[in-house]
Amino acid sequence: MSQATDRSQDRILFHLKSRGSQTAAEIGRSLGMTPAGARQHLVKLEVTGLVEAENQRHGRGRPRKCWRLTQAGHGRFPDRHSDLTLDLLGATRQVFGERGLERLIEHRQGASLADYRKAVGERWSLRRKLAALAQVRSREGYMASIADDPQGGFLLVEDHCPICAAAAACQGLCRSELAIFRAVLGTDVTVERIDHILAGARRCAYRIARRPRGDGGSKAE
Repeated sequence: MSQATDRSQDRILFHLKSRGSQTAAEIGRSLGMTPAGARQHLVKLEVTGLVEAENQRHGRGRPRKCWRLTQAGHGRFPDRHSDLTLDLLGATRQVFGERGLERLIEHRQGASLADYRKAVGERWSLRRKLAALAQVRSREGYMASIADDPQGGFLLVEDHCPICAAAAACQGLCRSELAIFRAVLGTDVTVERIDHILAGARRCAYRIARRPRGDGGSKAE
């Protein structure tokens, strides 16, 4: 297989990871390929077990053939040494108990919060804060981006979870990340998780908005 073919297929895998299920025509349009060219790459990726096709119905008419990553396809993205992480979490729980594991999570939360606060200016606009936070999270492997929320405010979207295996084994890690976002963005902002990879979604997404005046409470997960 040529390097050009490898690059094209890597672009398709990245596109499906960040955009979700797509038709060959949609992929081709986004990546500057013909529908036939995109379809040819998709068929090859299907043979290797990295993508799979599904028929999706949108209103009336014939179903559309859409392509998505398989579990093996998702596995092409970094997992930050999940096996070692799982072993360490299991050992911590066995030696120090649940309280010891919670203390480990609290320590990680404090260190992450300190790093994020260095990157996110306290007096910045919410959009600028989120752009900086997304940049930091992307460097950590989360493929993070921000978008305007049709309901008002913003969406922080993470198309990959590099600690997914660890988070599945220790739910406190996900609770900790939500607490970090709320702390770094400030008490005048609400942060709500609306999509969660561990709940079966293809991504994690957070709805973030300015808190209405007079509302000083904290929003539950």
